[in-house]
Amino acid sequence: MDIEEYRNYCVTKTGVTEEFPFDSKTLVFKVMGKMFALCNVDDYRTINLKCDPEWAIELRTTNSLVQPGYHMNKKHWNTIDALNFPDGELLRKMIDHSYDLVVARLPKIQKEALKKGL
Repeated sequence: MDIEEYRNYCVTKTGVTEEFPFDSKTLVFKVMGKMFALCNVDDYRTINLKCDPEWAIELRTTNSLVQPGYHMNKKHWNTIDALNFPDGELLRKMIDHSYDLVVARLPKIQKEALKKGL
């Protein structure tokens, strides 16, 4: 998945914004102000995605292109070699999972706003 495909997939989700909160290179996708995905736009190769800890271990064990989150909480984040990842469907599933994890922890009022499409 190249950076354009990755970006286009992330921004189509309800309530998503894209920002550069850390520096001019780190593109962060947020839902209702909470981070669910990020990458380096100058040297795009990997993406960081939030992940359920049990599934994170399974993914890392079964695929060498999935590693503990670089500069992130290793228990809850994975770094995926997006350029070389052979299974686009699984990669989109991981992006969806990251988004869904963040949405699940939002306050009720924000979840209701998302349901209404903001």
